[in-house]
Amino acid sequence: MKRSTNKQTREVNWAATILLVIGCLTIFFPLYMAVIIAFKQPSEMTNDIAGALSFPAQWSFSNFAEAMRVTDFWNSLGNSVMITGITVVLAIVIHSLAGYAVGRSMKSSKFYSFVYLYIVSGMFVPFAILMMPVVKETAALGIANRVGVIILYTVFFMPLNLMLYKGYLTNIPIALEEAARVDGATTWKTYWSIVFPIMKPMHATVAVLTAMSAWNDVMTSLVIMSGTGVNTLPLAQLNFQTQFGTNYNLAFASYLLALLPILLFYIVCQKQILNGVVNGAVK
Repeated sequence: MKRSTNKQTREVNWAATILLVIGCLTIFFPLYMAVIIAFKQPSEMTNDIAGALSFPAQWSFSNFAEAMRVTDFWNSLGNSVMITGITVVLAIVIHSLAGYAVGRSMKSSKFYSFVYLYIVSGMFVPFAILMMPVVKETAALGIANRVGVIILYTVFFMPLNLMLYKGYLTNIPIALEEAARVDGATTWKTYWSIVFPIMKPMHATVAVLTAMSAWNDVMTSLVIMSGTGVNTLPLAQLNFQTQFGTNYNLAFASYLLALLPILLFYIVCQKQILNGVVNGAVK
């Protein structure tokens, strides 16, 4: 008995391939330049393209050591980790609760529909409009410090996170909650025992988006914590910029140091996003 084999020829989509290559180069080239400049000495910096793209004459970590000293790296890292970590935890807890309350009540109550649209509309308000009132209010309340920055981040990231949680709730069958209520569970118990664990993939997504936004933000911490002597890693990068110029070798070395922690966090949470599905929700 002969087996028939059908050979299928696959046509290459050259337009998509070229766009993909251009996209990869767009991402790779700045990263390549950052790494090369971070390992070079100031004497190796030239204006010609060949010199700028060339490898360092001698690979040295001296720029990284000096960048850590100038930015008070460990202290700045601790501030960034504390602010970002607390913000992520508060975002997951508060925003998921708000998303659950609004998402499950929108169909039966116009009030919750209004609340949802009101909060989500906050995404369209530029920070520049809020900057001066926020600075004065935090100063008047005595929270022009790390606590104030955490509170502001929790509020600023709520519109997007609320929309994400509300949308994800549509994938969770309401029959699970109804079965729990029949068994005598309260709404609070139902949420923490059933709904919250099922939303684990969305928790990971919110954690990544919130952490990246809080970690890389400069403006909020700059206007709120100005004059307190407390720096985050992005805020510490301003030490390399003076009225006479910028020390690019130290600056790029510091950028790479600030990139590593959030990159590792993203890689860990990305696994949760890829593997996260609602397993066993409906038997």
